[in-house]
Amino acid sequence: MALKVKQVKHENIRNFCIIAHIDHGKSTLADRLLEETHVVENAHAIDQILDDMDLERERGITIKSHAIRMTYEMDGELYVMNLIDTPGHVDFAYEVSRSLASCDGALLLVDASQGIEAQTMSNLYLAMDNDLEIIPVINKIDLPKADVEGTEHDIMENLGVDADMIYRISARTGQGVSALLEGIVKHIPAPKGDASNPTKALIFDSYFDPYRGVIVLVRLFEGQLRKDDAIKLMSTDKRYEIEEIGYLGLKKEKAEGLRAGDVGYIIANIKQVRDARVGDTITLFDAPCDEAMPGFEEPKPMVYSGIFPLDKEDHESLRDSLGKLQLNDAALSYEPESSLALGFGFRCGFLGMLHLEIIKERLYREYNVPIIATTPSVKFLVTLTDGAQVVIYNPVDYPDPVKIDHVQEPIMDCEIIVPTDYVGNIMKLAQERRGIQKDMQYIDEKRVSIHYELPLIEIIFDFYDKLKSVSRGYASLDYTFREYRKSDVVKVDILINGEKVDAMSFICHESKAYNWGKSVTEKLQEVIPRQLYKVALQASIGSKIIARSTINAMRKNVTAKCYGGDISRKRKLLEKQKAGKKRMKEIGSVQVPQEAFLEVLKADRE
Repeated sequence: MALKVKQVKHENIRNFCIIAHIDHGKSTLADRLLEETHVVENAHAIDQILDDMDLERERGITIKSHAIRMTYEMDGELYVMNLIDTPGHVDFAYEVSRSLASCDGALLLVDASQGIEAQTMSNLYLAMDNDLEIIPVINKIDLPKADVEGTEHDIMENLGVDADMIYRISARTGQGVSALLEGIVKHIPAPKGDASNPTKALIFDSYFDPYRGVIVLVRLFEGQLRKDDAIKLMSTDKRYEIEEIGYLGLKKEKAEGLRAGDVGYIIANIKQVRDARVGDTITLFDAPCDEAMPGFEEPKPMVYSGIFPLDKEDHESLRDSLGKLQLNDAALSYEPESSLALGFGFRCGFLGMLHLEIIKERLYREYNVPIIATTPSVKFLVTLTDGAQVVIYNPVDYPDPVKIDHVQEPIMDCEIIVPTDYVGNIMKLAQERRGIQKDMQYIDEKRVSIHYELPLIEIIFDFYDKLKSVSRGYASLDYTFREYRKSDVVKVDILINGEKVDAMSFICHESKAYNWGKSVTEKLQEVIPRQLYKVALQASIGSKIIARSTINAMRKNVTAKCYGGDISRKRKLLEKQKAGKKRMKEIGSVQVPQEAFLEVLKADRE
């Protein structure tokens, strides 16, 4: 059983995290560490113990960061280890940065069969920026295709460490994990800070409990916190009283207080996660510290999409569900929106496409609300001819082109790490997506790191899928926001039978407008049922039609009953049919099935 230890010597505390690319075995290593320190007796019973969402287990990714306290005995001394787990996906880079800021060291986990990848490098630089002690770890050494020597060479080149500093393990079998635990004690420094200084604690995560309110996870850098203390959050200046405080085992362990160096939780009757944002600083209300911890940022949505209920009667349920999700996820933003085609819904802001997919999946699974999401968009800055600047999240709000002076779109700094065999494919793909190559660096004789500036609108649709496709799965991608830059972007409207369908409008670069528009009209041609008259599907920029597809009319053979007789009799019937179709087209409206909106999302964005 795990040792129940409330306090150990300050110098025997170790706060660390595991940084790795997606699928390099981070959650599996966490399972083995919990097993080795007897927090759980058989971690094999449930894989990915710290990943408590079904979605996390299915996709093999960590969505929310987690933390857990372990005790370990070595040379007669008792040590407390706080593992602060981090998400691995680029969408959650800010959460990763705050988790790293809470640590004193990091295990750099590299898959022996895949080597160092873009996300690994990105998180490594973040760890170095936070002055963390890095322990390199090569995982999956038991795999037949593991290239342990090659991976070791890569790590030595990138980190400048000796081979004897690199630990070789198999997180799946547990091989080498006990030696790694000893390495954590030896190499990761004890936390700095003094319990007698003014209190300063960093929030590295927070989540909503329906019975207790917001539970805040903190790392104390200075001073101490005790039950019933009056505290304040430095970004909002709000006052709260600590109702419960303690440590983070598999279940929460109550304590009298936390002191400098400790990692634990606080319950203080905070009602919403947005009031206790990740990265904020907690201090005592009556004796505050001089300044907050650096690095605090408000979450910035990068991708916007309209979310509408499939059944119009589910609108209230969707509102409630988004409200509940936002209690747990302060990065999700939403506001009411209406569409002529889809009715009432919400315009939502997300950190990235993975974040959007997760929210869509959770709405359906956890709240049983089937939804349609409109074509994702990004934030554009539009400067009008009168000098005013407007921010556009939704294509429907795009101003009349006559009133626009210029438009700026978000540009990202991208790093792509790829085997040298596929460099040509990657460069061709990046060029098609309006990428500007900045530099190319050879990591070793087999792999190269290419830096590009790419517009975000070109990344959010299927860039990642295409990247994996042209590199046979070997390329990896990391990106960060760079700036807003002037660009020739236009709004493309989709017209069905001459009527604009607002939910299908999109904003893209002028050079892509024809291809994207043609792709959408062709997709619609496949899914909209044939009518008794011809239906025109058009893509337009303003009043200019740039692409068209046609759904041919169903034709009833009205002359079938004419057996012989004069030709004028048949012609009369056909003219009557023609006139009827013309009248029907004037008054008829095309019913657009729900599948059509889903198909538009799959349209090729070359």
